[in-house]
Amino acid sequence: MAKSKKREYVWFECKECSRRNYRTQINVQGGTPKLELKKFCPSQRKRTVHKIRRK
Repeated sequence: MAKSKKREYVWFECKECSRRNYRTQINVQGGTPKLELKKFCPSQRKRTVHKIRRK
């Protein structure tokens, strides 16, 4: 049998400008985490809060 998918690609979207700037893998085996991180937004040219979005 094939392995079940335990990891999934997600995008981090800026809350201010709604652009998706970063992509990463997360573990979805125990449920999807609700992450909000402060990351650098190139369009705003400052650090803003980024939220997980799926494609």
